[in-house]
Amino acid sequence: MWGNRNRNVSVQLKTAAPLLDGTMDGEDEEVQVSRLQMERERDDRTPTEHKCPAVCDSLHSSVHSKENSPMMRAVLCAQVCKVYRFLTEDQRWLLVREQMSETPLSFSLPKQLLRALIHEHTLRVQEVKELGDLPPHWDGLRHDVINHCHCLIGCYQETLAELDKLSASTCFKSSSSRSDLHLQFVPTNLHSQRMEVTSPNSTGVWYDVITFGAPAHHQQTFRHGGLRKLLSKHTKYRESSVSCSQDESSRARELLSSVARLQPLVFGCAEELLAVALELNAARLQPVLDGLRHQTEQFVHALKHELVKSALSAIHKQLTCSRHVQSNGLLCGHSANQEGPSSSGQQDDLRRDAAYEEEEEEWDRAWVNVAMSLNCIITMVARLQGGEQRPLEVTSAEQQESPTNAHSSASSSSSSSSSSSSSASSWQEQLLPLVVTLRDCVREAVAKAQAAMTLVVLQGAVAPTVDQGPARIVQRRHAVFSQALSALVCGFTTKLNVGLEDPDFLRQLHLVGVLAQFESLLSTCGDELGMLEDMEVGVSDLSQVAFTVTEATTEQPDDLLPTLSGTWGSFVVEVQLTPEMFTLLPRELKEGGLIRVHPVLFNIGINQRPSVAERFGDSSLQDTVNQQNCERLRLYCESLRDQLPHMAAVESLSDLLSSLDRSIDRRKENVEVLWIAASVCRSVRGVRLTSCKRATDRTAMSVTLEQCVLLRERHTLSEAHFNTALDCMRRSRLSWGQMLGCYARSGFIVSGSDPGSDPSGQRGPWPPLCLAPEAPRRHMYPVAFLLVTSHLLVLWLILSLVLLLSRL
Repeated sequence: MWGNRNRNVSVQLKTAAPLLDGTMDGEDEEVQVSRLQMERERDDRTPTEHKCPAVCDSLHSSVHSKENSPMMRAVLCAQVCKVYRFLTEDQRWLLVREQMSETPLSFSLPKQLLRALIHEHTLRVQEVKELGDLPPHWDGLRHDVINHCHCLIGCYQETLAELDKLSASTCFKSSSSRSDLHLQFVPTNLHSQRMEVTSPNSTGVWYDVITFGAPAHHQQTFRHGGLRKLLSKHTKYRESSVSCSQDESSRARELLSSVARLQPLVFGCAEELLAVALELNAARLQPVLDGLRHQTEQFVHALKHELVKSALSAIHKQLTCSRHVQSNGLLCGHSANQEGPSSSGQQDDLRRDAAYEEEEEEWDRAWVNVAMSLNCIITMVARLQGGEQRPLEVTSAEQQESPTNAHSSASSSSSSSSSSSSSASSWQEQLLPLVVTLRDCVREAVAKAQAAMTLVVLQGAVAPTVDQGPARIVQRRHAVFSQALSALVCGFTTKLNVGLEDPDFLRQLHLVGVLAQFESLLSTCGDELGMLEDMEVGVSDLSQVAFTVTEATTEQPDDLLPTLSGTWGSFVVEVQLTPEMFTLLPRELKEGGLIRVHPVLFNIGINQRPSVAERFGDSSLQDTVNQQNCERLRLYCESLRDQLPHMAAVESLSDLLSSLDRSIDRRKENVEVLWIAASVCRSVRGVRLTSCKRATDRTAMSVTLEQCVLLRERHTLSEAHFNTALDCMRRSRLSWGQMLGCYARSGFIVSGSDPGSDPSGQRGPWPPLCLAPEAPRRHMYPVAFLLVTSHLLVLWLILSLVLLLSRL
């Protein structure tokens, strides 16, 4: 994998500087650095104190063919790489390669989501307009839906137009732009953080984590809380209204279409039956009758659906909220005579229950009457056919017995003609009342079914619009979902690229789905409490997303980007793979099988505010979120254990989940919750996502600490070099953040030497230009120090209060 030490490689570097219009400009420089060679022999090592662990810092793509695949080039961009050497416990070299990348998904997926929402709401407006004349209450609901959809369509079209104005190469939103109105659908500081570890005894092992700012709607602020609190205010309204799912709404539209198609067919067959009855032709009458029976049976089968009955009950429920239900003028009088002295509330309940039962019986009678009317017609036709055959046989016999009597023959012929005319007339006269009855029964059933299905379609349009609250709340929810979705898709594509050669991982995707573990470092006080409420709803909405994998037709970057389709509540993300990569998939995924998403969220506040919230505020939201998602994580692991019992990591899941339960029950700033949840996620090959308010300091501290712990636990990083590795990685995050605009550009040095080493005495193949940036004298605070300072802050507040009281 690594070339000879004497061979050089040229790296094209560009020093980036932002211009006034937001674009980047700079000049190219070519630097020649030596290729890296693993030190496999112990006697060929150089003492650590004379070398800096960071050996290369460059802006270029991965040298590995797999990581430089067309899909990865399409999904990741603006890559920044850094390579280190650290000593293991057995005094051997460990090569660590860090890579931080931006992604065009930050803007491409929000644009696709906006277009999908605009299309969905446009169709919804068209559907409710096609319902025709409606009762006043329903017509008011229809106007509410139309106004709600028009508001969202206008806002989303404006946002999409603003995003389309940006440069096609734009793929990053900095934290300073998190409150921009037209960028609310775009995630903040979205990066792919990847670490490849290569040891003398193993090939490269990749560890991926996606970092981004907490998905929240900063432009609307958090004065009235986040989505969780805002949505809870409308729960009562949603419960009082009729709730219909999208599947029920689709089924209602199918029933309306079937009724509109079958009713004319039934009426046409009935008219044809009356016309054929005049011909007294039994051979032709029977096929027409069979056609009528077939169409009527299809009509009855379409109407015998529980959705129609439940919708009719809902209609009467709405009607009885405003007035007493009277059925044929008998129900209320009967109830009044039977009840005697009782309260009006009890009478209303009894009337309402009786009305429901009466309506269900009336609906059952409606389609039963259609079937009975058809049976009467069939019976009458059979009787008429039998009556027709007997007179014709008798007349023929009489003619054979007396062929010589001409007068008798003429008289018989005249009688037969008169009998035939009266028989044809009597056939139509006897069938006409039955056909009219059939028509009336069909019309009654159609009227009831259309009213019921119209309500379902209308409520199906109300549920994702008006029932979700004002348009501002729906916009907030869509924007938060967009940010979380972009991060999830970025993480899934990188995870899929790494796991394509793992058959167990591909079977897991098909049978169980993919786990997405969101790690949040937000506190539970101030604005961050509202951010956590936004994030909790946004992550939960991801459970309705599914992935599917298709074969790409070309290898152009734009054609390999994931695409979004579907409607709210049933979005499908289509991931494109090149033909070579697509052949590695199992048959089920090749045929378009869906990969379900199982999102979980764990939050532990990491700064001084969580201690204040724990002692003087309310941290119940954090406790609730952690407990609920621990149960979801347990359900996913149990499903994985049932589907793939021979999977290597399944045996250790029970102990990890038990430790996670104990850590959550402590209900303090226990960072073990995050570490254990991350361990479970990596054990089941899930997608790791970490975020704080802006994805800068706290996120960088979490990621670097996790990476060093992985090096120590899985790759035997020397304990003496743990802090050195941590400092180097955190200095790298600081320099990368300054380079990409995540941090302030104060004292940034492009290249320099480690303060603990002498560049002039450096030995080995690494030139001074590739050393790490000079470390700032003030390091970012580790987690432990932040916890200590939080306690000191509380102590200072208490002492200040005591001093103030003593002066009074």
